[in-house]
Amino acid sequence: MSADPRLTSAMLVGALRRRVAAVGGFVTILAKGDEISGIILLQLLEKGQETGLLERVPNFAGGYALMRCGPSPEEGPEALDQYIARRRRSDPDLWLIELDVPEGERFAAETIC
Repeated sequence: MSADPRLTSAMLVGALRRRVAAVGGFVTILAKGDEISGIILLQLLEKGQETGLLERVPNFAGGYALMRCGPSPEEGPEALDQYIARRRRSDPDLWLIELDVPEGERFAAETIC
């Protein structure tokens, strides 16, 4: 029995970049991960202000969801930098994407989940 085909991480990031650009938002790939199955972390901003960090994770329904992770924006940029550095050390195949678009969480969920 073969597994259902899945989109690669690189394809998902590419789709997100195109969709964000189409609505006038900004996407920056801060760290490129494994093309096939790298975990995707999204650093959300709205008009340049940090709004949180999300990770694309499998859900119980067999699909994917976005889960908040890492320190809250109120903890400051140093806490976020330390968290990201720890994650990158433990998983160098991790994608880190900065996303600056209104309603970034909803937008990302519609695109990559």
